[in-house]
Amino acid sequence: MILLKMCNYGLPYSYMLFLFHISKSNFQYFFMAQTVNTAFNEFNTNIVNLDPNRTDRANSSRDWLWEQLNKLDDKDDLDFPFKYKERHIKYGSFARKTKIRELDDVDVMFCLTANGATYLKQYENYIINTPNAGNRLRLLSDNDILNSTKVVNKLKLSLAKIEHYKSAKLHNRGEAATLDLNSYEWVFDIVPCFYTDTDLYLIPDGNGNWKSTDPRVDQKLVTEVNQKNQGRALQLIRTLKYWNRYNSTHTITSYLFEQIVINFITTSQLGQWLDFDIRDFFYYLSVHIYYAVNDPKGIQGDLNYLTYEQKKAILEKSSWAFDKAKEAVSAETQEKNQEKAINKWREIFGYNFPKYE
Repeated sequence: MILLKMCNYGLPYSYMLFLFHISKSNFQYFFMAQTVNTAFNEFNTNIVNLDPNRTDRANSSRDWLWEQLNKLDDKDDLDFPFKYKERHIKYGSFARKTKIRELDDVDVMFCLTANGATYLKQYENYIINTPNAGNRLRLLSDNDILNSTKVVNKLKLSLAKIEHYKSAKLHNRGEAATLDLNSYEWVFDIVPCFYTDTDLYLIPDGNGNWKSTDPRVDQKLVTEVNQKNQGRALQLIRTLKYWNRYNSTHTITSYLFEQIVINFITTSQLGQWLDFDIRDFFYYLSVHIYYAVNDPKGIQGDLNYLTYEQKKAILEKSSWAFDKAKEAVSAETQEKNQEKAINKWREIFGYNFPKYE
């Protein structure tokens, strides 16, 4: 064991010491706490939540990126489709403030003007017709139908014109171009889109056509839920996302898990103590993992595509976590044993959860 001073992490002075265990080429941080509340505060500040300085820098980088993207249609050698600047939107967990460490991507939707194109719903997807559209869209069309794959590829190739360009590639679902810059540690997932007269956005579906979405609904929902619960919802979502990512038997996809947590919050009133709410969520998850989780946008229907075996594994792990959480709360409130309570929470959240000091 080596005792070091914590000089650069922006923590209160009383927590500037930490233990640092070296094992082969890896190391783990062991933060110390005397109460459960302090333990959760330290855990969320140092392990779960994004670093505030990094968040500020990421926000600034996104603003800078908007400026660069808005210049693409001015470059004569690109024939890049014309932008619809007023309809660009930020989206994703970073925009909703539900992202946890480490910050690895920032999502944006870059809106293009229709320039004479029209759209038509065809079953679950949409087609964009371009016989009367401008040349820049017709160049990306097949038989007067705008090919979303060609649009994403056009965006990917055009990103090479951006300053500090390192690389660009297609996102694994084919809906976005992923931009990597030399100046930032995170990448940008850029989704080309069109704004419609029905107040929806059309984005690539990964197969050449288009699908509808509206991330503004997700943003509004999480903001309202957080406000109704005195600002406590966002931290609960992030802390539980950490558990889902690192300590659950089967990791539920981030967006689905976030909707499950939001559904839990809307059916209960969050209290003053985060650990009580976490305990109650584990019970909720063990029951509701078999239930439908409806898309708040009303577009995708049931988001819960988990298999029976996956649901069963999640039920077993969440039931185990609920039992441990009950023991932790009992140790804290009935036995007045903070050390025992903290150790129980360490069983649930893992070794990055603070030790009892």
